[in-house]
Amino acid sequence: MTITEYRDEEEEEYPPLLLESEMKEPRRIALFVEPSPFSYVSGYKNRFQNFIKYLREMGDEVMVVTTHEGVPEEFYGAKLIGSRSFPCPCYAKVPLSLALSPRIISEVAQFKPDIIHASSPGIMVFGALIIAKLLSVPIVMSYHTHVPVYIPRYTFSWLVQPMWLVIKFLHRAADLTLVPSAAIAKDLEAYKVTSANKIRVWNKGVDSVSFHPQYRSHEMRVRLSDGEPDKPLIVHVGRIGVEKSLDFLKRVMDRLPGARIAFIGDGPYREELEKMFQGMPAVFTGTLLGEELSQAYSSGDVFLMPSESETLGLVVLEAMSSGLPVVAARAGGVPDIIPDDQQGKIGYLFTPGDLDDCMSKLVPLLRDTELRETMGKAARVEMEKYDWKAATRTIRNEQYSAAIWFWRKQKAQFLRPFQWLFQRIFVAPEVEYR
Repeated sequence: MTITEYRDEEEEEYPPLLLESEMKEPRRIALFVEPSPFSYVSGYKNRFQNFIKYLREMGDEVMVVTTHEGVPEEFYGAKLIGSRSFPCPCYAKVPLSLALSPRIISEVAQFKPDIIHASSPGIMVFGALIIAKLLSVPIVMSYHTHVPVYIPRYTFSWLVQPMWLVIKFLHRAADLTLVPSAAIAKDLEAYKVTSANKIRVWNKGVDSVSFHPQYRSHEMRVRLSDGEPDKPLIVHVGRIGVEKSLDFLKRVMDRLPGARIAFIGDGPYREELEKMFQGMPAVFTGTLLGEELSQAYSSGDVFLMPSESETLGLVVLEAMSSGLPVVAARAGGVPDIIPDDQQGKIGYLFTPGDLDDCMSKLVPLLRDTELRETMGKAARVEMEKYDWKAATRTIRNEQYSAAIWFWRKQKAQFLRPFQWLFQRIFVAPEVEYR
């Protein structure tokens, strides 16, 4: 798979590539991640855990500052710091923290990072930005949650534009912005969040060992189908939030009286969703981890994803890696996973909210075992191309280096007027030689 970069042809300057010898030099990297990739179950948990793992394997020193709950004593030799957090006012299960206490500033200063990398948007990214400016260190921000899309569902629509202003303020102050898909890159450029030459796509990755067809389990299928394993089984994995458009699945099931559906995950919308599906052939397992999650993916017939707000859709990658055919809304980062030229080969996309379009792709898969198996196998082969280690190497060697180059360039531009003034004031006297 080639590394995707979203660039504007009108932008002139791009950082030069590093020499091989320069790539091998170890770096000191401070990560500010909110909420915690160790305790909060979310789409980017695997992304950051694998990122830390492979940075350490590549010889870099890593410090991770994150929200305090569930921080392990050790993670692949990275230095871990928990910062006191508080629940998000609109989403109580999401802990937030500014991470700007004297203790944390001191710890980061003593670590002497070559670069700071912060997840965005959130509260902790402000602390990371302040510390980066105090220490005069380049800062990279990776954009993981498309908050402007979520706001109308959780609060007030008039807050969308102020949120874009906050995002612009943050990412214009960053030396580089990483995004999970080309679609999100286009959104950020459309809103002029930052210049196009400072946006890079963080390559996809999936743990193809943990998410594998070999985990298919009759016992798990019995559990997910509520004792009816011979019935067609639809699986959905992910956070159960109102922004995920899960009420659409109720309309789907109303037209599939012989099928069953299993929801794997938890979230603030679960209670309401359970009431919506009361009396219907639906199972809610709550959060599953480890081998149970691997079994849940590979024991279904079809993975159905109605969400229109996915910045990438890691659960789609995991389902495909498990050999499960996917039917997903054509929105967010999912079309990057199932492009138009792969429609009907590795998965299907449907028009968001269009029930007829969804059913036209879902029903044939549920009825045709051979079609499911063929598509599931093709999806698995495609996912074997996505490697966390290669994605980490690209960020470390190319994208971090680009951020450092932009930072040095900006620093030089900032100093240029002072250098000019210095040269005018302290001009060297002319000397005549005879």
